[in-house]
Amino acid sequence: MALNKVMLIGNVGNDPEIRYLESNPQNPGNNAKVASFRLATTERYRDRSGETRENTEWHNIVAWRNSADIVEKYVKKGTQLYIEGKLRTRQWTDQTGGKRYTTEIQVDTLQLLGRRPDAPTQGTGAPSYAPQGGFAPVQPSQAPSYPTPSQPAMPAADNGPEDDLPF
Repeated sequence: MALNKVMLIGNVGNDPEIRYLESNPQNPGNNAKVASFRLATTERYRDRSGETRENTEWHNIVAWRNSADIVEKYVKKGTQLYIEGKLRTRQWTDQTGGKRYTTEIQVDTLQLLGRRPDAPTQGTGAPSYAPQGGFAPVQPSQAPSYPTPSQPAMPAADNGPEDDLPF
């Protein structure tokens, strides 16, 4: 049994680079889209002297096809993301003939976190896009409605001065 799973929450460090792979001559126009960018995860902790320290790790992220579409539309430098994926190490030969390696996170799941700065709100301060389920915009008619309670709340019992508990 084996497991190769990475889960990250971090901020995008640069605007994503979007590329298209060359199409197959037997299937023209079916170019695969790939998005690549760097994601920063920062760990904050206190050292023995009580000072706050930060350690930032940079991760190379690669998103293919539908995930790349989402990245192209919604992700830019500074965007906060949750990413699930797997580690992949690639090898290539550089211009001097030396072997080079890079380790990347290949995206399986991508979720936008935080707010999109240019997103209009629906009166609650929440952005009007839904990061889950394909990142489709939420229309006002699709917004969730919450039922109102059918029974009024019971008044709190007054037990006099003996009940001085703070809860």
